[in-house]
Amino acid sequence: MIAVFNGVNLNMLGQRDPAQYGTLTLSELESRVYAWAGERSMTARCFQTNHEGVLIDHIHESRGWANGLIINPGAWTHYSYAIRDALEIFTAPIVEVHLSDITQREEWRRHSVIGDVVDHTISGQGPDGYRAALDWLQEALAHA
Repeated sequence: MIAVFNGVNLNMLGQRDPAQYGTLTLSELESRVYAWAGERSMTARCFQTNHEGVLIDHIHESRGWANGLIINPGAWTHYSYAIRDALEIFTAPIVEVHLSDITQREEWRRHSVIGDVVDHTISGQGPDGYRAALDWLQEALAHA
């Protein structure tokens, strides 16, 4: 089972700056994630929240059932050491995903405080970044 966690403001996909984030809604993105996971004989469980502590609780809880984690923390990427600490104790592989290329965005967006506790980062591939994350996890879990 793969946990797919989306953070702050990702519920506004399809309405928020389509040039950066595309026109796909969160519901449409999650449907694609479920289909892509199924194509790989994997199961995904998606969750989104705008509340940092709730995301942390879900990360903690997923330690009991997830054998991999995909996370797009949104803006929390750049300053949430609490999410970083929660991810640090998650023992299965973690992929950080960003729809836009954060390395080409505003200066404050270019740094990820979770980057050193994840196993892989995918940035700037739009929704296909989630498919690439599933591919990466499938490969990593096959060699675990």
